[in-house]
Amino acid sequence: MKLTLEIWRQEDAASKGAMQTYEIDEVSEDMSFLEMLDVLNEQLNSQGDEPIAFDSDCREGICGMCGLMINGEAHGPEVTTTCQLHMRSFKDGDTITIEPWRASAFPVMKDLCVDRGSLDRMIQQGGYISVNTGSAPEAHSVPVPRDHAVRAFTAAACISCGACVAACPNGSAQLFVGAKITHLGELPQGQPERDQRVVDMVAQHDHEGFGGCTNIGQCTAACPKEIPLDVISQLNKDLRTALRHGL
Repeated sequence: MKLTLEIWRQEDAASKGAMQTYEIDEVSEDMSFLEMLDVLNEQLNSQGDEPIAFDSDCREGICGMCGLMINGEAHGPEVTTTCQLHMRSFKDGDTITIEPWRASAFPVMKDLCVDRGSLDRMIQQGGYISVNTGSAPEAHSVPVPRDHAVRAFTAAACISCGACVAACPNGSAQLFVGAKITHLGELPQGQPERDQRVVDMVAQHDHEGFGGCTNIGQCTAACPKEIPLDVISQLNKDLRTALRHGL
């Protein structure tokens, strides 16, 4: 395939960015999207040009690093991570627009790389449980009902990629926060700090500059792990309960 790529280039966080056009040929439909960018960077290197900076790590759809807006869609036209998106989703002669996540809480650091430290800071504010360290407890010592376990595992699938924020017209991260709240709230180990957790994480969410949720649903539509929208309902329910308890 021969493709035209419109790519956001920005030297650093303090610089003003702009879209630049690149032509690339001999792209195999079996390449992943990131492999296609690797080929483009090899081409740029051979020409003595600055390669395009983009985030990636595992390239197996697990780490959540490879966040790109592709033709205006988070991670591209398929419900998957960017690294698992293959070029067979495009056709010869296509023009593809590639941008970084667009959200005030995700400042651009260089080209397609953004700072998603705001998600880490929300986790630091409460996305964990406090337990005594030591040897692992016997698996059956704390019974967990099956439906609670399934819901906890579903919410725990979140990989913190930020696609929900990028897809949301309001730049809200409530699907992300709701996934963490639901994951820990469904387990016995998460109960002692449940009220304080939701209050602290929501406060950090607002402090970071994320927008409010208006239940548009673009977040769950773009989520590569298909986190259900009802985790936001659980977030709101837990927050109301915590506020009634005086937190």
